[in-house]
Amino acid sequence: MKLFDLTGKTAVVTGGNGGIGLGMALGLAAAGASIAVVGRNAEKSRAAAATIEEQAGAKAIAVTADVSKEEDVERAVAEIGERFGRIDALFNNAGINIRKPPQDLSLDEWNQVMDANVTSAFLTSKAVYPWMKRQGGGKIVNTGSMTSVFGSSFAAAYATSKGAIVQLTRSLALAWAADHIQVNAILPGWFDTEMTLAARQQIPGLHERVLARIAHGRWARPDDMAGAAVFLASPASDYVTGIALPVDGGYLATL
Repeated sequence: MKLFDLTGKTAVVTGGNGGIGLGMALGLAAAGASIAVVGRNAEKSRAAAATIEEQAGAKAIAVTADVSKEEDVERAVAEIGERFGRIDALFNNAGINIRKPPQDLSLDEWNQVMDANVTSAFLTSKAVYPWMKRQGGGKIVNTGSMTSVFGSSFAAAYATSKGAIVQLTRSLALAWAADHIQVNAILPGWFDTEMTLAARQQIPGLHERVLARIAHGRWARPDDMAGAAVFLASPASDYVTGIALPVDGGYLATL
């Protein structure tokens, strides 16, 4: 369907060199978009771009940047705009987690999580805004979490940051609606990634508790995110803004 066709569009995916980010990037590329993978690990980003080109047949580039730093963000967005001539969709997916009880969390660790997860989304959204306004519109999609809804005793900073992501999403959606820029959030459920592997190793019984609650009966794979990403990047979602869309296999719906 043309409503979901991204041919001729450019999508920027921060943290797109692995896990959920790469799953979204591959889906966007399969729908026709050119992809800019933005990450701190240059080698990993180049490998991801090569994978996207090989598997989806789309143009993909790797841009090295720390998206929690304003100067890096401005440089990266300028480079992407120069390479592709336009920026149609931004996926703010970069993020980190530090798992500690809140009483053991230092202020520096708290700030690291906030900068990587929330400040980065603000900076990158702000940087692409002029491009999207000039083009007559665009799409911004922020990656939240189940902890956008639930608290977390072992990841207070992460949960707080993901709650903030939903409020940032709503605020940007309202601010930029007149510019025909739709801003939405995706709330991934429990995905089988490097980040959640570390959580399962650190938190006894986490895997079993999570699996028991997922209606689909399995942890999600990164490619389970592709459909939602394409929908929110495409003309099919032109009248959808300010939402937080769970992609969780029924986790939120389960008592």
